[in-house]
Amino acid sequence: LMIILGLDPGLERTGYGVIEKRLRSKLNCLAYGRITTLRAESKPERLLFLEKELMAILKRYQPDVAAVESLFFFKNLKTVMPVSEARGVILLTLARRKIPIYEFSPLQVKMAIAGYGRAEKKQVARMVKEILSLSEIPKPDDAADGLGMAIACSLTQRPA
Repeated sequence: LMIILGLDPGLERTGYGVIEKRLRSKLNCLAYGRITTLRAESKPERLLFLEKELMAILKRYQPDVAAVESLFFFKNLKTVMPVSEARGVILLTLARRKIPIYEFSPLQVKMAIAGYGRAEKKQVARMVKEILSLSEIPKPDDAADGLGMAIACSLTQRPA
């Protein structure tokens, strides 16, 4: 049995998904959602809130490994900085708990889940629903992305 946490980092919205991988590769969804910080707060307060919420998720689900979206290419410099800062907090929080971290690009996740690197978000979300036998497509999108990260990671990991 292995518990995998997938994270789609952002300062305003960080999506997460927690799955359980059993022997014979059966995947179960344990939880998914999003950590949302308040725009009215200062950036340091928002990053602190992100860390606190992530710690609560780590305590609750005790993941064996974590998958975090890598920043490989960004068109917009305004969005890359806050995402990078959120990723820094996430990586630090996971490292403090000694949780092994695997990084995947959006392309790698799309390939792993849909078998196609140019798959649209909707296609990927539909596949996440199918792979995890969920009754509906996970909402919001950030949460579906977090689950996608966890599924991509599950394909590279063997339960102990």
